[in-house]
Amino acid sequence: MQITLIAVGKTDKTELEDLIAIYEKRLGHYVKFDFRIIPDIKNSKNLSEAQQKEKEGELILGQLQPTDTLILLDENGKQYTSVDFAQFLQKKMNSGIKNLVFVIGGPYGFSDSVYAKSTGKISLSKMTFSHQMVRLFVVEQLYRGFTILRNEPYHHQ
Repeated sequence: MQITLIAVGKTDKTELEDLIAIYEKRLGHYVKFDFRIIPDIKNSKNLSEAQQKEKEGELILGQLQPTDTLILLDENGKQYTSVDFAQFLQKKMNSGIKNLVFVIGGPYGFSDSVYAKSTGKISLSKMTFSHQMVRLFVVEQLYRGFTILRNEPYHHQ
């Protein structure tokens, strides 16, 4: 199985990019991982929230293959403990999925067409985090999940 993380908009903090890169490298020991950035929409100030979500949605859907399994990082999604998330990953691997795709949307969330294509939603917390920080949290939790599955000492209960 491959895992792809798609995020809308670039990170302007090199410190975050460096931390993400550390976990990307670690994650590569367990699974093929691809991190893709969709550029910010140009002239977004001239667009309504709905128009911006539609344009971002088109770009997100353009990144997907028909066989991809799409999971959205969404504030209304299901919340997991780290151990439960590891079990979620194991179930996805056992089901024979080729590519598990997680998407971090833009500032206004996802278009209806992206919601329609998704097979699930995950929330990292009831708190709100910047989209920049969510990237780091997702990559770290993916890494943590694989260390839990391998009974490695990274995660402590």
